[in-house]
Amino acid sequence: MHQDHPEVFPERYALSAPGTGSRALRVGLGGPVGSGKTATVAALCRVLRDELAIGVVTNDIYTREDADFLLRNAVLPPERIVAVETGACPHTAIRDDISANLEAVEELEERTGPLDLVLLESGGDNLTATFSKGLVDVQIFVIDVAGGDDIPRKGGPGVTRSDLLVVNKVDLAVHVGADLDRMARDAAAQRGELPTVFTSVGRGEGVAPVAAWVRDRLAAVSAGGA
Repeated sequence: MHQDHPEVFPERYALSAPGTGSRALRVGLGGPVGSGKTATVAALCRVLRDELAIGVVTNDIYTREDADFLLRNAVLPPERIVAVETGACPHTAIRDDISANLEAVEELEERTGPLDLVLLESGGDNLTATFSKGLVDVQIFVIDVAGGDDIPRKGGPGVTRSDLLVVNKVDLAVHVGADLDRMARDAAAQRGELPTVFTSVGRGEGVAPVAAWVRDRLAAVSAGGA
């Protein structure tokens, strides 16, 4: 069973590290396979790319599938998308040995110059997936109603600790018998004051509340907040 241990990482990777100047806000996106993580990344890029300098790092075990999807859909210039092949359980590269992802972020910055926002997408994982605080500043966890309306009740670090929980594909609820009211109650019980949004990121303005949350985090950093 995973146990929490104090994290030690170089000051240069901290958002407010002395002497480093400002750096991009790093946002981690985790969640089970098929929940809509890549769709969320793509939609965020489309909405925010005209106002922010964005880079993306994807994680897959043995392929570049998620990065290739983003490249095919031209959500960003190719030089702003980097793929990491973890070769192991997805959470290893985002929580336990984050060196490959840190190198990928550095590669992005060397290619493109300073960035405002870096989105780091985990490979498909389970409800225990969390990002190291040495890798990301805030994390989003994406679940979908087709995965079962009991997911918020079951909890797990991804549901209970993420800075934003996204309940995706709500348009499917009527087809899969998901009780959205129950999911909202369970999410509130598990998460307390932490926010949850119910949406369908692939439809219309579905990513708008997620993009608004990212803008709020950027504004808080600019204002000197957490």
